[in-house]
Amino acid sequence: MSPPTITEIKNTLSGERQEFQCELLRASDGEVVVIYRMPRDRYLEDVFLPKNTISIGYFWQHKAFNAYHWIDDQRDTLALYFNICDNTRISVNLIEWRDLVVDVLITPDGRCRVLDEHELPDRLENELRHYIESTRDELCLDPALRLAEFDNSTRELFKC
Repeated sequence: MSPPTITEIKNTLSGERQEFQCELLRASDGEVVVIYRMPRDRYLEDVFLPKNTISIGYFWQHKAFNAYHWIDDQRDTLALYFNICDNTRISVNLIEWRDLVVDVLITPDGRCRVLDEHELPDRLENELRHYIESTRDELCLDPALRLAEFDNSTRELFKC
């Protein structure tokens, strides 16, 4: 029997919409974990993500971010990637969220990089700008600890 599927819908501030078909790994009240395999090779900054990289997506209805834990076939971490977001809705067959442009990339060597801040619109409401900046700052605290937390969570998922 194949695992259940769930559709991830990413909406951007500019109105773009992207859809991804994922496998559902775990769902609980206001939280879902999915798996997606990268369809092609990709570089993100200096991180190489080969075709079939396993992307474990963590989504929460009431957090200001979601996370993708990118691992190889041996379940070793390639990178941890956070999207700052809002308006996350989770249902039985759907995850929908709004991407707020700024991302945080943490690599196994302990580097933490903030991406795409230069792409924020100039005319952004002060409240939304503060939301993005405070979430960014929170995500950048103790990157080694964040990486260890997600590494442990992902390893637990695969024990089942």
